[in-house]
Amino acid sequence: MNSQAIADRCEQADVELIRLLYVGNDGVVRGHAVEQDHVPDALESGVPLPELVQSFNALGHRVKDAQFDAVGEVRLLPDCSSFRVLDHEDRVAAVLCSLRDSESGHPWSADPRSALSRQLADLADEGLEAALALESEFHLVTDGEEPSPHGDQGVYSTASMRNGHDVILDVVDALQAQGINVHKYYPEYAAGKHEIVTKYGRGIGAVDDYVFLRETVAAVAESHGLGTTFLPYPFDGATNGCHVHLSLWDGDNRFAPSDGDRALSPMGRHFVGGILAHVPALLALTSPTVNSYARLRPQAGAAAYGCWGVENREAAVRIPTAAPGERDTATRVEYRPADNTANPYLSVLGLLAAGLDGIRNEIDPGPPLEADPANCDEATLTDRDIDRLPTTLGEALDALADDDVLRSALGEELTESYLTVKRSEWDAFTDSAATWERERLRDTF
Repeated sequence: MNSQAIADRCEQADVELIRLLYVGNDGVVRGHAVEQDHVPDALESGVPLPELVQSFNALGHRVKDAQFDAVGEVRLLPDCSSFRVLDHEDRVAAVLCSLRDSESGHPWSADPRSALSRQLADLADEGLEAALALESEFHLVTDGEEPSPHGDQGVYSTASMRNGHDVILDVVDALQAQGINVHKYYPEYAAGKHEIVTKYGRGIGAVDDYVFLRETVAAVAESHGLGTTFLPYPFDGATNGCHVHLSLWDGDNRFAPSDGDRALSPMGRHFVGGILAHVPALLALTSPTVNSYARLRPQAGAAAYGCWGVENREAAVRIPTAAPGERDTATRVEYRPADNTANPYLSVLGLLAAGLDGIRNEIDPGPPLEADPANCDEATLTDRDIDRLPTTLGEALDALADDDVLRSALGEELTESYLTVKRSEWDAFTDSAATWERERLRDTF
């Protein structure tokens, strides 16, 4: 769809504002909105944006010693292929954007979406295309002085389905109106927790669809007087993940095994080997907040160990069993220690870079683990070279700083700006922990 076709569509749908959306280092969806008469110019040339947007952290604070400060602008340039009218909101459309250098017009080296586009282009040069689905979990929340989960508890329970039916039905309608193919829905274990599964897509469009899913869920819930949270550990005993399903294609699914006794092809196994080799650093991209590590605990269904297994929901990489007759198309890897606080473009970029390193260097992941790693004795874990994943954001950030493969995939400017922003969050947490420690122990000692 070109800019004129978008302008015509906005006029037909009585759109007054079009949102130009992007996701920064902080993982927050942000943007500008332009009025209908200015849509053609915005689509062709973009709108100015200060470079310092990449110096904001998830706490809403600008990091004062970050590399991007008050000087410098980039252009927020729409990708017209991602345009859609948001029928569930009043006279609004939206489009995903990349960030461009104001002078050269080239992709800005600190832009996550552009970095993923570059990785996908390199993949295409090797004759490969990524098939992706980002499987997001969220909670519906009753707003108030003490926000609480909305609805009943019970994994897959029909009582939970009935309780959230009106909201979920409107979300499904809104997603399908945007061309997002909804595959299935179910309530999850905790009260108020839900999951809407969408059909996989190809390339960056699949990641764009995930961004729109998050925005749509929040907007529809608000129209019903409810809040939402995608936080990894929002309430005691409750978690939200964002599992990433991924396979590589060259016309055929290169992860599908030719041997019926195997779960993956050699390429698929090496891809898993690459993920496991880099998983400590990957967590800095896929589980990038302090709260993420409250979710990544043993026997919480979120993965706490660097291992892989067929249908093993406690492994970092799970290989779902494809239905009979669908192995050629449905074989894929599922990366589980990811959540919705991540910038999804960086999550996918990191996974592709790690997996491709595994393919190029034929990294063997070893045999799949057929047990809950938390129930394995230390001798078994040591023999299988299975380590506990990082337990803090600080540990994961140190691993990313030392990982040359992931640093190269992101580029130095994006890597350094990202590490600076995320370390500011870790420092804020450790500073508050010191205050908590003093207050709790002062009276005792």
